[in-house]
Amino acid sequence: MLFAHDTECSLIAAAALVNTAGRDGELLPDVAALDVFFVRHAYSGRHEHTDAELRAVRELRPELRRIWHAEPPEIVAIVNGLLLEHKALPQLIEHDDEPYHLHAVPRDAPLATRMAVEAAMAMADLVRAGELSRLRICEYPDCNNVVVDLSRNRSRRFCEAGCGNRAAVTAYRARRAAGRS
Repeated sequence: MLFAHDTECSLIAAAALVNTAGRDGELLPDVAALDVFFVRHAYSGRHEHTDAELRAVRELRPELRRIWHAEPPEIVAIVNGLLLEHKALPQLIEHDDEPYHLHAVPRDAPLATRMAVEAAMAMADLVRAGELSRLRICEYPDCNNVVVDLSRNRSRRFCEAGCGNRAAVTAYRARRAAGRS
């Protein structure tokens, strides 16, 4: 583990949230899809299961996507803006059989607020550690999904949408074609 468990979980969830509006179209089309996302990324606390909540979560995506395309001073401004906007006050919390970790807004805060602040706190850890190079864009042609490289050797190049498999198949076919020539 390169970062604290909650930081890694928040980075992965932030990238996944950004990618729900990616090359494969709208991956949060309804409240049921948000429910699945909520469970998959182990969010806790308030979840209203409403269209308003879904809209608020969707509205967060462009702001988070900006982080992957920005230079460090702009990333810091985005992170500080999110923390200020949502009145973040970090505190150590222990719940649901999880060890102590940071929460910066109450568990009953709106889901989009918790998502924004958790992503901002995780990005703050990347900034402090000088590890912003771990934020990347998928290298597969015509894919603009975001990637968080948490590998030890910093080798992750593709997103979670199967681009790594597509790249491997393309390379295999190219080798086979070259071998026949």
